Amino acid sequence: MTRFPCRESLLPVSSPNPTHLQLCHCWTPSQARWPLRPRAHQTPQLSTTTWIFSEELGGPSGTAPSTRVQTVERRLDSHKGEHGRRPFSRNPIGSETDVKGRGREHGCPGPKGRWLQSVREQTCREVPRSRARPGGRKGLDSRHFRALLGRWGLLRHFRAPGRRRAARPSGSSPTGTMSEADGLRQRRPLRPQVVTDDGRAPEAKDGSSFSGRVFRATFLMLAVSLVLPLLGAMLLLDSPIDPQPLSLKEPPLLLGVLQPNTKLREAERLFENQLIGPESIANIGDVLFTGTADGRVVKLENGEVETIARFGSGPCKTREDEPACGRPLGIRAGPNGTLLVADAYKGLFEVNPWKREVKLLLSSETPIEGRKLSFVNDLTVTRDGRKIYFTDSSSKWQRRDYLLLVMEGTDDGRLLEYDTETKEVKVLLDHLQFPNGVQLSPAEDFVLVAETTMARIRRFYVSGLMKGGADLFVENLPGFPDNIRASSSGGYWVGMSTIRPNPGFSMLDFLSQRPYLKRMIFKLLSQETVVKFVRRHSLVLELSDSGAFRRSLHDPDGQVAAYVSEAHEHDGHLYLGSFRAPFLCRLRLQDA
Repeated sequence: MTRFPCRESLLPVSSPNPTHLQLCHCWTPSQARWPLRPRAHQTPQLSTTTWIFSEELGGPSGTAPSTRVQTVERRLDSHKGEHGRRPFSRNPIGSETDVKGRGREHGCPGPKGRWLQSVREQTCREVPRSRARPGGRKGLDSRHFRALLGRWGLLRHFRAPGRRRAARPSGSSPTGTMSEADGLRQRRPLRPQVVTDDGRAPEAKDGSSFSGRVFRATFLMLAVSLVLPLLGAMLLLDSPIDPQPLSLKEPPLLLGVLQPNTKLREAERLFENQLIGPESIANIGDVLFTGTADGRVVKLENGEVETIARFGSGPCKTREDEPACGRPLGIRAGPNGTLLVADAYKGLFEVNPWKREVKLLLSSETPIEGRKLSFVNDLTVTRDGRKIYFTDSSSKWQRRDYLLLVMEGTDDGRLLEYDTETKEVKVLLDHLQFPNGVQLSPAEDFVLVAETTMARIRRFYVSGLMKGGADLFVENLPGFPDNIRASSSGGYWVGMSTIRPNPGFSMLDFLSQRPYLKRMIFKLLSQETVVKFVRRHSLVLELSDSGAFRRSLHDPDGQVAAYVSEAHEHDGHLYLGSFRAPFLCRLRLQDA
């Protein structure tokens, strides 16, 4: 026995004869209410539905069964049925008995006396049950259906796609019963139509509607209102910097010794929210000293913060207050139990932390070879305390404008020597690009100076056969160096607040060859805004006595150690300074 599955809600039928094609399009006629609610995506439309039923009639005992084909056609309006009733009723079918009852009432017979009902125009085709159409629907699509009709020799009774529908034979009515021949000619249902609004306003020649034109006009007005002020600002406003192209090499790959890690995250924070910007650190015995962003020099002992000196006066709350307040940066322990401090705005000082005495060694107002000291940064001192080597980062920019100094690439920085006995000052190196940290070698035969803008460290010989000479100690560093301090292994610690990622994107490297972009950026944005776009990746790099990379300590996002400016080694720990963080960090070297 061959099974004829019907798609969706159509009840299955059985026929002993596989050549009988069951076409089931059983909408209930308009005299009754429509049995099912349509689906959300269905749209009522003008269509003609044709039902063709093949019923095998059993004859008297001993006679062969006969076949009767009945065709019923209904024409449905897109909005109302034949009797003014909407075609889609909200009364669903309640049970299978209800389905059979409605089908029998309105003359929708099936084979062997079974009565059929479908939810919408569906076709019962002779296909295996295991076959299914895409999307989970059972049955065949139109291509397979026509192939099946061709195999049965019934294809000539169906019109090809695109042909005009045959006229209804005279004498037939929409609600009457057609002859077998008429039903065979009109058995193919119309394809679903798309309901369109004939009264819709005509579109423009370019295919755009009125709302589309309004949207484009509004968008253009908004774009113009944003672009014009930007263009005016770029043309009329002056840039605070006059940058020059810089020649930086491709950053070294962060592999091997430079492989990023999270060792700096193992550090502990000290004195959190008790001091701001402890840039540099020195120790006398077990007592630590540092300078803060509010112009103080403080002593850190037994978990307490004690102020021992101030070089300026004022509220010291914003960057605009720095020139009056002072900003202690580099700090060192002197030979006589005193501290030597470099203040960015005031000059060089000697501080007695036990007596709270302050002595000015060199004022920043003193001109050195015709140029005054605008940005005193870091210092280092010989063991006998006679010579002090320090850096003046710029003759043009002050510390509060350090980012402008980096972006402009000004080469007016200097390395200087101060003699504490003769009070003389000499320029050792000139035309440096943001000279920053400085450190004497263990043998005191040369001085290292970090050039932050160029990501390198220079070496100047102060004694020996090469006295007065200079060369590159290390170039193309993986970050922008700040302070340099001696390590217990005979090498040097270099603090870096940001790196030059490779692989990755470095904004400072990208802008180094594009001075026009630097001008545009600082016409529109402040320094504080630009700083937010600089990657905050803290790095402490240990160099050997020859400048080779020995090891690196990272905090990729600055979660614990942020804005690292210096790494000071003392008693098996590494104390990490910062130029803007509100704490001090301490890391056990055994953990690193």
